[in-house]
This record gives sequence, C-alpha cells and structure tokens, in this order.
Amino acid sequence: MNKGLILIVDDEQRLVRSMQMVLEAEGYSVAMAYTGQDGINKVLELDPELLLLDLRLPDLSGLEVLKQLRQMHKTTPVIMLSAHGDIKVAVDAVKSGAYDFISKPFDINELKILISRCLERQRLDSEVNYYREKELNSSLIGQSEGMVKMQDQIGRVAASSAKTILLQGESGTGKTAIAREIHNLSELSAGPFIEVNCASLPEQLLEAELFGAEKGAYTGADKKRAGLVELASDGTLFLDEIGEVDLSIQAKLLTFLESHSYRPVGGGREHKANVRVIAATNLDLEQAVQEGQFRSDLYYRLNVMPIAIPSLQQRDQDIPLLLEHFALTMAANEGVKPVLMTDPVRARLQSYAWPGNIRELKNLMERLTILYPGEEIELDMLPPEMRASDSGDLPVAVAAEEITIEDQLANKERSIILQALSDVGGRKGLAAEKLGISRHAFKRRLQKLGID
Repeated sequence: MNKGLILIVDDEQRLVRSMQMVLEAEGYSVAMAYTGQDGINKVLELDPELLLLDLRLPDLSGLEVLKQLRQMHKTTPVIMLSAHGDIKVAVDAVKSGAYDFISKPFDINELKILISRCLERQRLDSEVNYYREKELNSSLIGQSEGMVKMQDQIGRVAASSAKTILLQGESGTGKTAIAREIHNLSELSAGPFIEVNCASLPEQLLEAELFGAEKGAYTGADKKRAGLVELASDGTLFLDEIGEVDLSIQAKLLTFLESHSYRPVGGGREHKANVRVIAATNLDLEQAVQEGQFRSDLYYRLNVMPIAIPSLQQRDQDIPLLLEHFALTMAANEGVKPVLMTDPVRARLQSYAWPGNIRELKNLMERLTILYPGEEIELDMLPPEMRASDSGDLPVAVAAEEITIEDQLANKERSIILQALSDVGGRKGLAAEKLGISRHAFKRRLQKLGID
C-alpha cells in the first residue's frame, strides 16, 4: 500500500539514499533533490504529501525554500533537517510554517514517527477544512457508520414536507445544533428558528410562553403577549427536553401538532401557524409512556419522523477528527497555536467513555488550549477522570495528593446524581424528588458538574 509521496531535499547524497531505502520499505514513494531550487521545482511538479528539507543547501537555505513555497501558496507540510548548530534557525523555520524539525544525526525510528504524525495531522486538517467548506457544525462532523447514516437522514428529513421531527440522544450530543442544521437545509431557512427549553420554564408559564396570552389572562399579564409559536411562523420551533413537559401541557401540544391551530391563554379565538416543530429529548419516551409520565398519543404523534443521535462513545472513531476540529477552533478563538495530541493521549481519549459527549470534549479542548497553548498534550495534563482507567480507579501516575478535596467531592456528587437519574430512567423531576432538593436546584447542580 502506497502511503504517499515524500520529497527529500538534501545535498548529502548518501544520507538521502539511506532514507530512501528505509521510507520505501515503509510503503512510501520517495523523490529526491539535492539543491534548494531543484526542490522547489519538484514540489511544483510532483505535489508531494510531505517535504523533508535540509536547512543547509548549496544554493538556497532551507528557510528560504520554505518561504518561497509559502509565497507560492504551497501548503505542503515540511519537516526540517538540521545540524546541531542550526537549532535556532530550525525553530524559526517552525515559526515560518514548518511542521517540525529533527536534528542530525537522528534515529530513523524517531523520523518515521515524526513523518507518520505529520501526515496524520495533514489528513485531519484536510478533513476539518472539508467540513468547514460544507459549513457543517461540530455535531455533524464524522465518518463513522452511525454519523453517515444520521447525516443522510438529516438531509432527507430537512428536504421533506414533514411538519414534526423528533431528535433522540444523550445530553451533550448536539441536538440543538442538529435542529438548526435541519432548519438551515430546509425551505424554511429564510424564516425564524425559535428555541424553547421546556424544562427551564415553570409549568404555569410554559403554555403562555408557547401560545401567548391575552391581557389579564393571569396575574401579572398587564398586556397582550405573542407566543413562541406565533414568532416561529414560517420557520422552525425547536422544543428541547420535550420529555420534561407536564401532562396537562402535553394535551395542548398534541392538539397543536395535529391541527397546527392554538388558542392563546385567556383567548377565545383560534389561530393557525405554519411552522415545523422539532422536538428533542434525552429520555426514553417509550418507557416514559409505560410509566404514565408521557402521553402515548403525543409520543406516537412526535415519533413519525425520529432521528437517533449516536453518543460519542458509539462513534469513537470520529474522536480524533473532533479533537482536531476543536483544537483549531479554540486556538482561533484564543489567538494562539493549537494544542497537539501525543499518541498516548489520543488513544486514552478515544477509549474514554465521554459521559458528557461532544459538550464534554469541546470543554476539554477549550481548557487545554487556554492552559497549554501550542504545546504537545501529555497524559498528566488531562483532568483526573480522563487519566483514570474505565473502572474509575486512579492511574499509578496520578498521586492521591494531586486530587483536591473539591475534585473528590465533585466526583462523589456526580456519582450520586447519575445514580439517581439512572434509578428513575433519566427524569430530572423525579431524580430531584428522590434526592430531596428542588427541581431548579437540581438543574443548577447538573450545570455546575457538567452533566447536562
């Protein structure tokens, strides 16, 4: 299998031939040049996947060759080959756009690892740029089987005449971003996208928030107010956490979804709305129906066009691409160089369970970018829970004194809350009741601990 073409530009011909033999044995094609100008010409002619460029050449310096290639907008990744006394110049070359440098004499295995890492970085950059050009959000980045299937579903559903869509997936999988993508891909994209978090509003206010209210309809209603359904007309209404809606409101939602007509609170006249409704939940609604917590007729009405969103653990092969995407995104936001993942860190993060899904991964990359801008990330730079094994034990490399009492308390609290949610099938209201705290206090704990 051909791994790609590598161009070696170095005037030490014996060294070049030795490198050629080793790299060809590894499956690479190899081209050679012995002067700077010849190297530039061959880059333009052959368009190699990688350039190994010596700093000291008979005609041009390696740094001059690199600058000329960048002026020609050639983005070929470059690894500089430097003698011991050229380290400062090699560092300047990296600042000018080289991927990395290696000092002569070098261990050939070290060079092979560096080449492999450079080409992998180039591949990931190309894929990230591809998704950027398609203007896809991070929740749609990926090439795993589950993601390809979901992307196809999103395209088909967005282009359809379906008025009701149900998104089902764990917290942090990007349901809001996917709802926006469906809206943007649809014929309604010129219209509004109105979002309401059903769990964040008290039950007595949710109906008025959705359908509006006439003046005097309830205490404090000193004027007529439009509801979100009216504001979303000719666009999309996104109902997040639909599973948290009280049974009394569920009946009114069902009527609206069936007829697209509604009556404001305190109003006597029905109104019509041309709107697509996208509902989302992290609950098993079928189980909620069996437990009497969700109306069966509303469930069947919502479930006409369901889209299942895979968790990050189910699409672990997409994790390297997402790490690269957020490394570049966070670096751009902070105005710094992106962090780089060492192989042990990449392997550890790919095997991590990611209970917080994409949201957790994004937060990790933001943290690493702020703390270690432009650095190679090692295992000891990761949060304690990510350094630990899947069984939850602390690794040998992490001493107990490194874990603060605050971390220990947060981990214990997180464990208790997750167990409570598990016991009641993920229903936040019941979990709060089980723990003896208010619903709003429970939500604040979830937000603080990064659970939801």
